[in-house]
Amino acid sequence: MAAEPGRFAVLLTQSAARDVESVYEYLCESDSAASADKVVAALEVAVESLATFPARGNPPKELLGLGMVEYRQIFVGPYRMIYRIADRRVVVYLIADGRRDMRSLLAKRLLGG
Repeated sequence: MAAEPGRFAVLLTQSAARDVESVYEYLCESDSAASADKVVAALEVAVESLATFPARGNPPKELLGLGMVEYRQIFVGPYRMIYRIADRRVVVYLIADGRRDMRSLLAKRLLGG
């Protein structure tokens, strides 16, 4: 997505896009399609909001302990959206339920471990 003047381009990695699909599928199975639609819509609003004010998120505590301050996170309900700002772009790497083992998930997704 091309950024308008004063806005950041927001990009989802393939794995972050799959995360959204997984959230939708899980909620359809465990709750309802209407609930899944609401959550995914809220996630989409949050992603789009990063175009105007990406620096509002805080570094994830799991990454701060490793000295990694370039990643940030915002919350949408229990979901954590992990992203990084580079020039005039925001790259979303992960969207996951924060109740999961985030340390292992972040290590696998961001550190290749």
